[in-house]
Amino acid sequence: MTNETNEQKPRTERPRRASARAVEFRPLEVAVQDGNVNRALSMLKRKMANEGIYKELRKRRFYEKPSEEKKRRHREAERRRKKALRIARERGYIR
Repeated sequence: MTNETNEQKPRTERPRRASARAVEFRPLEVAVQDGNVNRALSMLKRKMANEGIYKELRKRRFYEKPSEEKKRRHREAERRRKKALRIARERGYIR
């Protein structure tokens, strides 16, 4: 007993969002040009720094209790807010 007016439309599959803790692994590649390994190494270090790998390694060196992590994130957010407020005042957006 299907009625054309009561039929449900098929659900469209929504793209899934990555969670905040999801980590995307992709290889960092650096080409060595003209045998210049030192330059390639410095480029690799720069890419690793930009990706936040050094920060992540430093963070994971020791176990951080969930309460300590929450406090740290709160401190970091407060520091970012203060910095944004200071910059806005310097540029004259806020008095």
